[in-house]
Amino acid sequence: MRYKIYRAVVIGSGTMGAAIAAHLANIGVPVTLLDIVAKDSSDKNKIVKEGWDRCLKAKPANLMSDELKTLVTLGNLEDDFNVVAEADWVLEAVVENLKIKQELMARIDEVRKPNAIVSTNTSGIPVHAIAEDRSKEFKRHFLGTHFFNPPRYLKLLEIIPTADTSKDVIEFMSHFCEYRLGKGIVICKDTPNFIGNRVAFGTGAFAMDFILNNEYTVDEVDALTGPLLGRPKTATFRLIDLVGVDVWDHVGKNLAPLIPHDKLGQQYLAAEKPRKLMDTLLERKWLGNKTKVGFYKEVRDVEGKKQFYSLDLNTFEHVAPTKPRFDSVKAAKDVEDLAGKLKVMLDTDDKAAKLVKALTYQSFQYSSSIIPEVADTAKPIDDAVRWGFSHEAGPFEIWDLLGVKETVKHMKAEGYAPAKWVDEMLKAGVETFYQYKRSSPADKGTNKIGVYDVTKKKYVKLKQDDKFVFLKNLRGTKKEVNKNAGASLFDIGDGVGLVEFHTKMNALDDDIFTIASEALDRLDTDFDGLVIGSEGDNFSAGANLFMVVVAAQQGMWETLDNAVRRLQGLNMRMRYSPKPVVVAPAGLALGGGCEITMHASRVVAASETYIGLVELGAGVIPAGAGTKEYMRRIINPVMKVENAEPFPFIQKAFLQIGQAKVATSAEEARGMGILNPQDRIVTNRDHLLTEAKKEVLHLVASGYRAPAPEMIYAAGRDMFGAMKIGAWAFKEGNYITEYDSYIATKLAHIIAGGDLTKPTWVSEQYILDLEREAFLSLCGEDKTQARMWNILQTGKPLRN
Repeated sequence: MRYKIYRAVVIGSGTMGAAIAAHLANIGVPVTLLDIVAKDSSDKNKIVKEGWDRCLKAKPANLMSDELKTLVTLGNLEDDFNVVAEADWVLEAVVENLKIKQELMARIDEVRKPNAIVSTNTSGIPVHAIAEDRSKEFKRHFLGTHFFNPPRYLKLLEIIPTADTSKDVIEFMSHFCEYRLGKGIVICKDTPNFIGNRVAFGTGAFAMDFILNNEYTVDEVDALTGPLLGRPKTATFRLIDLVGVDVWDHVGKNLAPLIPHDKLGQQYLAAEKPRKLMDTLLERKWLGNKTKVGFYKEVRDVEGKKQFYSLDLNTFEHVAPTKPRFDSVKAAKDVEDLAGKLKVMLDTDDKAAKLVKALTYQSFQYSSSIIPEVADTAKPIDDAVRWGFSHEAGPFEIWDLLGVKETVKHMKAEGYAPAKWVDEMLKAGVETFYQYKRSSPADKGTNKIGVYDVTKKKYVKLKQDDKFVFLKNLRGTKKEVNKNAGASLFDIGDGVGLVEFHTKMNALDDDIFTIASEALDRLDTDFDGLVIGSEGDNFSAGANLFMVVVAAQQGMWETLDNAVRRLQGLNMRMRYSPKPVVVAPAGLALGGGCEITMHASRVVAASETYIGLVELGAGVIPAGAGTKEYMRRIINPVMKVENAEPFPFIQKAFLQIGQAKVATSAEEARGMGILNPQDRIVTNRDHLLTEAKKEVLHLVASGYRAPAPEMIYAAGRDMFGAMKIGAWAFKEGNYITEYDSYIATKLAHIIAGGDLTKPTWVSEQYILDLEREAFLSLCGEDKTQARMWNILQTGKPLRN
């Protein structure tokens, strides 16, 4: 391709502009963030500095590592506009005002270099209008790039070309943003609010009107419209508070005049009760999270604990939260899959079911009504809803799961008739929006190979890359070599095997150890290398705590000892495997999950990997070779330097384990020593297993050889004393409890090498034995068992 992005400029340091600049820094692209000159200050960069400062303080963090901020340079549009002439990508994210955007584009047009790409992050202004009167070359290199907030975390990126945009530019930007920025790309027509926000407000406006007319409470709505429907916990009202009541209202108001032809949208965008509700919130400046009051209000109880009171939609007073109970919801929660849950709700008729029914059927109705205006097929709409709003499935995917033909009958009976093209599709004998390939009789048909095109009135093929690894396409086929309740072993081609965990939260148990051990055995006969990873949300939350605490309380010490030995053995076997083992973590990789990761030949991690040794929160220490590995990675290297001072590095290892530190990104994990410099980070989660397989093949082709066994530096008695004093000081300062200090002393004993009187280089097995001894000892303590039960029952650590 003729295009490259080595340097970028983002213009506009508001919430979106600054966060986009941060995400460019996340992938290593130097970026200059510009904004207007402050008129009321001698500091011309006051506005851009304030915007960047807000970005750095935002939670969750926009940067994947604090060190990456050096890639961002700040400037203003008067003194520093010359940087635009050097940029490969200039992204505009200024105020939503067409005249201002057009004037800015005229300035950019004068200085941009040939092949520089220019884009707008507008959320609603017609993209083609922003480029009016610009040069031919400018228009060829101009398009919309609509990020969703926050850009680091939300996968959706809507790319909106105009009639003048070069095909090469569209292809390059789609590829760059998918592979480098990690985005899910939806190519949109240049229609009002594009796709994601069009669907959100066409269905959201209806939802608000229905909720108010049928007197649902805020607590009821958010209990029903979150995970129960395959949506995030933010549900409805928490989402509006998160986005901002003012932002939500602004987008809705802007949309209405742009879609006079959209009868369904207009009906609810202009509804009286929602309008009165939003006006009242705006008048009172109850804008949501940013003002700490909106549909929820943050309050403190008599003990100082934070609570969130919900808004009474009739009295406009915030009231103590309630826990709504519905028979339909109770029944639906017993069903695992989304389609099953929805079928339970749609087949009943209590108050909860009526809301679910209305929201589900109307979302189908509205989504079908905007085809082919916003898209010719269902896929861009489904992708936008999943990636932009973190829904488990898009409307047409859910409709397929429920059965299109049967659902249409129910929709019509409830007054939510779909668009005419749906009836025409069914009459033509096409009964699903997607065409599926079933790999086996048991396959429920999740492998999409085609989608119905309304303009062509037939299925069109979906682009599929045969080189991509998708485990859902291999399940139930001969490629699934072995399987038990906890894990599966796949042959993913080219001599590479893959171990997938599938327990709850991928907690480590005997079933996982059995399959993983078999996979390592098969490296001798069937495979050239191995990947350990999955398509689940989390790599592994660590050991099966329930098994551990029950075994401890029943005095099953031999069973526990064997379990720890098995994890240690598995990890050491991976580390010294003569053939490469690549671990591909994503999401949570805690405790034992972190230990497995650290014993790989190479790690290919998703950028959003949250990894660390958190065992102290459960009242134990890392005993699956994790403590040993921290010592090897953090302390060993410096102690190989003559006359090195060990304490700062011993302290680092001691504190990272003792404070149960978790890296909030793969990049941060590298700084903690959990990932090595040669380990890779992949921003697009969908590409993770494919890239891990590539890494195995690369290692094989490079003549991989296992590392030589390494001795471990054990600090001895004096450093043990120093660590004990550190733990005592933390306890005396009320930073940790007395029991935390007790556990920390056990940890210090391991790092010091047990009862060694002086610093000594010891074998890895020596440290593993100390780990195991400390772990078993702590499992016998009542306070450790209390911590484990508290995590199992509440999901939160107990500080006893």
